Amino acid sequence: MQPVTEALIRKSFINASRSQVAAMNFPPDFAETDWENVDQIGWQDHKMPQRSYLVVPVDNKPVAILLRAPELVSASRKALCALCEDLVSEDDVYLFVAPKAGASGKNGNSVGTLIHSTFSCSRNVRAEVKPTVIHPDPELVVAERIRGLQERTLQFVQKVRS
Repeated sequence: MQPVTEALIRKSFINASRSQVAAMNFPPDFAETDWENVDQIGWQDHKMPQRSYLVVPVDNKPVAILLRAPELVSASRKALCALCEDLVSEDDVYLFVAPKAGASGKNGNSVGTLIHSTFSCSRNVRAEVKPTVIHPDPELVVAERIRGLQERTLQFVQKVRS
């Protein structure tokens, strides 16, 4: 992902009001983001825990989405992240809901998907892979995981836009 500034992210929201964007808080470590190893960036607002944000590059431009985090979380169930489809991560996976863009969202329509609570998808798809008989080249496996994450994330962005 190309490096982006806070100002550029604020301008790139497709489903948030100006007041919601103005009230948004960036994570304290935002400036240290490793942009070369990030396919998307997401975080929970530390001052408004019910709000989270996901920023995705679309045609080399950032597209930001406002997400609503779940209020009640059950620790007894495990789920598969719909974006990275990682089976190894110990991070919790929650259903995040995004208001749809435009008039549809203003009418209360939304779309949801399962995402790691820590938005660790970029790190998960880059996890070390041991060579196996089925997958002798770990670099190809990682490249396929990255491609899959990018495709599934773009599909989610399209659902929010439609």
